[in-house]
Amino acid sequence: MFKSWNIKYPEYEIICPQTKLSFTLKSLNVSEEERMKSSLLTNQRILEHLNKCIFDNLVKKPENVSDYDSFLKNVTIRDREALLYGLYHITYEDIRNYSIECPKCSKKYNINIKASESFNFNMYKGKDNIIEKRVKKDLKSSPGISVYIKQPTLWDEVHYKSKLVYKSDELFQETLIIDKFEQDIPDHKNSATYNDRQDIIYAYMELPARDKRLIYETYLEEFGKYEVSMKMKTICTNPKCSQEDIVTIDLVEQFFRMVYTS
Repeated sequence: MFKSWNIKYPEYEIICPQTKLSFTLKSLNVSEEERMKSSLLTNQRILEHLNKCIFDNLVKKPENVSDYDSFLKNVTIRDREALLYGLYHITYEDIRNYSIECPKCSKKYNINIKASESFNFNMYKGKDNIIEKRVKKDLKSSPGISVYIKQPTLWDEVHYKSKLVYKSDELFQETLIIDKFEQDIPDHKNSATYNDRQDIIYAYMELPARDKRLIYETYLEEFGKYEVSMKMKTICTNPKCSQEDIVTIDLVEQFFRMVYTS
C-alpha cells in the first residue's frame, strides 16, 4: 500500500520589496493544485484562498511570522505579489500561452516566456517599518481636509472586507490605503478625525475627483512603487504591424490560469 513519496520539493527564497522580510517557498504539488481548484469553485473569496495557499507552502519564515495570523499582519498586499511570484516561479517557471492583444491593430496572439525573464524588483529604501509609516497629505481641492495614507497589510484586506459596506471591490481597494481623514473646523481648537473604516469610505466618495487622483499618486510615490512586477517586451505577430509594446502580467490572474490548466 502506497504511503508517501520521500520527495524534496524545489524551493525558492524571495525578499519582500516593502517589509524586506525573507521567505522560502516550496512548489505546489498535485493535491494542493486540486485543493485550490475545488475551493475556488465553492467560494468566491479568492484572495483569502491565495493567502492560505502561500502560507501553507512556506518552508522558512522570519521570526515575527509564527502563525497564519501573524503572517497576515506582517505582510503587505504588495509583498504578497512577491511571494506569489516566488510560488509561481518554483512551481511553473514558464509563462505559457499568455494572450496578448496588439494596441495598434488589435491582433491577438500568444507568447511563451520564462517567469524569471519578466521579473522586475524595486525595494523600499526607508529604514522605518513601512507598515507603521503614515504620510499626511493636504487635499488641494478640499481645503482644510487632510488624509493620512498607509500601506495596507493582508490582515487589513481580509478583516475589513468581511465587515464593510462598499459599492465595488475597486472602491474597497482604493480606500484601504487611507488610515484616516482630518478636517479643520473653524472656531474649534481640535480638528475632526474620521478613522472608522465605514466613515472613511463615505468620506472618500464625497471627495472631488482631483483629490482621489492626488491620494493615489501620493500612495504610489510613498508606498506602491516598491513592488515586484512581471513585464515583458512583445512584438505584434501581424507582419503589417510589428508594433512593439511593454506588457505587464497580472500575477494573480496568471497564477490561477496555470492552476486550472496544468
